[in-house]
Amino acid sequence: MERKKLPDLVIGDLRINPPIVQGGMGVRVSMSRLASAVANEGGLGVISSAVIGGVKGFKSTEEYKKAEIATLREEIRRAKMLSKGKGAIGVNIMCALTGYNDSVIASAEEGIDIIFSGAGLPLSLPKLVKGFKTKISPIISSGRAAEIMCKVWTTKHNYIPDAIVVEGPLAGGHLGFKFEELEPDKMPKLEDILVSVLEVVKKYENKLGKKIPVIAAGGIYDYRDIIRMLDIGADGVQIATRFICTYECDVATEFKQAIINAKKEDIAIIHSPVHLPGRAVRNKFLEKAERREYKVRCNSLCLKGCIPSKAPYCISDALVNAAKGDLENGFVFTGANAYRVNKIVSVKELMDELTTGDDAT
Repeated sequence: MERKKLPDLVIGDLRINPPIVQGGMGVRVSMSRLASAVANEGGLGVISSAVIGGVKGFKSTEEYKKAEIATLREEIRRAKMLSKGKGAIGVNIMCALTGYNDSVIASAEEGIDIIFSGAGLPLSLPKLVKGFKTKISPIISSGRAAEIMCKVWTTKHNYIPDAIVVEGPLAGGHLGFKFEELEPDKMPKLEDILVSVLEVVKKYENKLGKKIPVIAAGGIYDYRDIIRMLDIGADGVQIATRFICTYECDVATEFKQAIINAKKEDIAIIHSPVHLPGRAVRNKFLEKAERREYKVRCNSLCLKGCIPSKAPYCISDALVNAAKGDLENGFVFTGANAYRVNKIVSVKELMDELTTGDDAT
C-alpha cells in the first residue's frame, strides 16, 4: 500500500498532525499522563471527566461533584504541564453526567483546548463556554443528529461547531445506537454514517462560510483505516481502544491484559445500568450482574437516569475497580477490534505505526 503523508487536522487555530484524536475513555482510563503523551507526539490527547476521581466515600451528590471538579482541574493542569506545546489537550465530558455543566465550565476556566461532548446531544454547550477560547465538538452517530446539532447551535446560540466527531457502532463503551441497530445484520457502517454527516456539514459550511472539520471514530484500528476515512472526506480520526494498551495509560496491567487476552467472541454488547448499550469484554463479573447477584448502594448519583435501587450493579464502581486491576469486581469497556491487540507498546511506537503503517502490535 502506498504511504501517504497525513494532513493536518485544523480546528480553528489548532493544527494537529498526525490528525489523530485519542478518544476520551471514562473512569480513570484517559488521564493526564496518556493525554500529554499523545499531545507530545503531535496528536490531540483527551482526558475523560467521567468519574475521574472515583465514586466511593461520598455522603452526597454535591460532595461527589466537588471532588470530581477538583480532580478534573488537577488533571488538566498536569496534562498541560507535561505536554510540550506540540499537539493539543482536550476533555471528553458526557452529557449524561450529573455534574456536566460544572465540568464544562471548569475545563474552560483551565484553558482546555477543546471539549468533546456526547452520550446525549450537548444542545446547551455553546452557552456554557461563552467568553472562553475553548473549542467545542459534539459527538454524534448519525446525519440526523448532525443536522440537529448544527441547526440548534447556529439558530439558538449563533455558534458553529468547531468540529464534529462521528462515532460508529464499533466503538467501545456506551454507544449512541439502539440495541436492535447493533445486531450484526442490522449494524450500520461508519463509512455510510460519515457520508451522511459530511452532506449535512457541507450544507452548513456553504451557508455560513466556515469549515467544520469532521472526525471519524469507532473501530478505527490502523493506518489503512485512517487513510480510508480520510479518502471518504474525514479531516481526522479518533482512536481510543488502542491507547489503552500503552505504557502511558494509567489503568492497571490487569486491565490491559484483559484486552490482550480477549478473543473476538469475548467482546460483546451489554446492557448498561443506565439503559444504554455498551461494548465490553465479557467476564464473570458481567455474568453475575446478569443474574442480579449484586446490591447497589450509592450516594454519588454520578449519572443522570441511574436509579440505584433498580440497577443490577453500579457501573461506576465496576469500572473504577477494573481500572485498579480488580476484574473480579469490574469489567473492561472496549472497542470491537480489541481482540487484535497483542502487546503493550509506548504511545510513540503506536503513533509511529498509525502514521506509517509499520505494525507496532
